Amino acid sequence: MAGWWRALPRAVRRYPWPTNVLLYTALFSAGDALQQRLRGGPADWQQTRRVATVAVAFHANFNYVWLRLLERAMPGRAPRAVLAKVLCDQALGGPVAISAFYAGMSILQRKDDIFLDLRQKFWNTYMSGLMYWPFVQLANFSLVPVHWRTAYTGLCGFLWATFLCFSQQGGDGTLKSAFTLLRIKGTREVEKAPQK
Repeated sequence: MAGWWRALPRAVRRYPWPTNVLLYTALFSAGDALQQRLRGGPADWQQTRRVATVAVAFHANFNYVWLRLLERAMPGRAPRAVLAKVLCDQALGGPVAISAFYAGMSILQRKDDIFLDLRQKFWNTYMSGLMYWPFVQLANFSLVPVHWRTAYTGLCGFLWATFLCFSQQGGDGTLKSAFTLLRIKGTREVEKAPQK
């Protein structure tokens, strides 16, 4: 295990695209598995496969290309360049990623109206993302080397994917709905605990 961990930085430098894409996909899929665990139901591996498919087919590749495009268009770590990249990411990248997730999942789930979740949850999800992603990307663009940015986004995307998968499965795209579920689940577990 230690040898693999030491080899990872070399793999990211030598094979940046596939390594970043695979790391991102694994972390995004793990986010779905975590949200299923938090819900307390049985594991739905078909759902996790669908999330992995959307992640590898679109999200990971989009992030890899998008982050490099932003760096090429606005190079450097100067405050003005970092702020411009963050604003551009939130104005363009965020909406594209959210739209692709909801539409992609609906396609893979063979829903009749593939844009229903997107129409119902987009704005709530986008507004929730504005409370998280600008801070993530601020650190990303100012501190993380370019060849690690997709992997870093995937690591932070693990938490986001947990929320996003919850929203897609039954939430309304708001952080409040996710926290309400966790609070209700926690209350139920306390009530089920054996009394001494």
